[in-house]
Amino acid sequence: MSHRDSHDTTDQQDNVLLGMPVRRRDLLTGALAVGGLAAAGLGGLTIGAPAAQAASHPGMLHTQADFDRMYAKVSTNTQPWRAGWEKLIANGHAQSTWAPRPTATIIRGGDGQNYPQLYNDIHAAYQNALRWRVSGNTAYRDTAVNICNAWSGTLTTLTGNADRYLASGIYGYQFCNAAEMLRGAPGFDLARFQQMMLNVFYPLSDRFLNEHNDACITNYWANWDLCNMCNVLACGILTDNNTLINRAVDYFWNGGGNGSINNAIPFIHGNLAQWQESGRDQAHSMMGIGLMGTFMEMAWNQGIDLYSARGNAFAKAAEYVARYNLGYDDLPFTTYSWGTGQNCAYQEQTVLGAGGRGEVRAVWETVYHHYYGRRGMALPNVLQMVQQNSPEGGGGDYGTNSGGFDTLGFGTLVYTRERTPSALNRVQSYNFQDRYVRHSNFDVRLDAAVSPAADAQFRLVPGLASSAGVSFEASNFPGYYLRHWDFDCRLDPNDGSSTFAADATFARVAGLADGAWTSFRSHNYTDRHLRHANNLLRIDPISDATGRADATFRVTT
Repeated sequence: MSHRDSHDTTDQQDNVLLGMPVRRRDLLTGALAVGGLAAAGLGGLTIGAPAAQAASHPGMLHTQADFDRMYAKVSTNTQPWRAGWEKLIANGHAQSTWAPRPTATIIRGGDGQNYPQLYNDIHAAYQNALRWRVSGNTAYRDTAVNICNAWSGTLTTLTGNADRYLASGIYGYQFCNAAEMLRGAPGFDLARFQQMMLNVFYPLSDRFLNEHNDACITNYWANWDLCNMCNVLACGILTDNNTLINRAVDYFWNGGGNGSINNAIPFIHGNLAQWQESGRDQAHSMMGIGLMGTFMEMAWNQGIDLYSARGNAFAKAAEYVARYNLGYDDLPFTTYSWGTGQNCAYQEQTVLGAGGRGEVRAVWETVYHHYYGRRGMALPNVLQMVQQNSPEGGGGDYGTNSGGFDTLGFGTLVYTRERTPSALNRVQSYNFQDRYVRHSNFDVRLDAAVSPAADAQFRLVPGLASSAGVSFEASNFPGYYLRHWDFDCRLDPNDGSSTFAADATFARVAGLADGAWTSFRSHNYTDRHLRHANNLLRIDPISDATGRADATFRVTT
């Protein structure tokens, strides 16, 4: 019996409600041609125009596969998912007793600000909806429905000074994510909610991305663009409007503001990349990492890969921001200049901005679990951030000010992915059977007495360049693999490049010295096999009995 049939979802236990199969979209890919929709901008849109192809549902930050994974891990008390779940259910916003406080007009910026009552209710709707989707307890579903219906039946205006555009972007995409999880829920007025998004939130995001509040195109920081890009994309998904989805993605590639991929990441320094707000301060830099990660994840769940843009530039930017906020001062910085105000007055930054350095923000898990969890890439600085701040919370866990509500959070629960296979292996030499392959100071060699033992343990995963082959991931350095370089082997971080993937991929073949054992042929130098020479590993052509013995191994668990 499947777990969806094994319980009553109306009881007061945290059970799971499943259903709504995920459909993938082939709308766009990360290789979207530059310039496709740039000339159209974001204007001239017919609100509510039908889509030629419906979006995938649920398909913003979470898919049905994500809910299934969360249920499986939480229900078996598997860590770290269980700790993430406990973080969620301890949050005051995630309680079925939450009572909404809707109002017709929300003001952010200027006199009479009242926007905290909006973001508190949004996070309560999201957290209750998430709690329902993982547990199946309908009390939380009904609370989330009540919040969303109350606001869609009341809110008519978002206003204030320029900060109203932050409200439209941040709270727009967040509200859409709560509603997406409620799609099909009894009593939820989806049509009225869609109209609220299209009539109240979307027009401000559209205007900002087109006109930037009548200021110089570079005046506003990356976060302003990114939050409104998130809202346009989320509105498109919620309303099955591919025009909005396409235009949001096109702005990512071609937009003139600081949220586009080329402007948000102005300088790449090898395996690190400078973020547009790095010279401003770190609170806003981390906010930007969270928003771009949100945008990319929502696109990914619609079948659109933006994570790989510009050679995984976002991964490099996340590493840069994480490293500085971990306390390292060894980062390169290129002078950043821009135009401000209506006349584009010249401004520049020459050093990293230290304001807010080391703050805790719920932004890292989304990034890490894509690049490592899905692709096996190494992000050591982001990983350290994840480890320091796990389990990740959400709105209400990081203070009462708006900065603690800029992202929806709970990444430990919702984004953690288990690397498969999970078994660890040792690789034994055929002709020196007391010796095993191990890494030592990132060299790869044979050793008899291996200490620490983890240095000789590898996860044999599907080949990075070909799933028909195999790659050797170090057990104690996530995202680091055995690869050849000038034919010598070493342990290196996976940078996501095709060159690395090819260098780290091997075909398993019958042992050259004994068919009951195994040899490993290089993926990109098919005349060479992995072998040891003077206890160091390399890839060589094999021509004699000694070489065949040196190139033969046994994989043990």
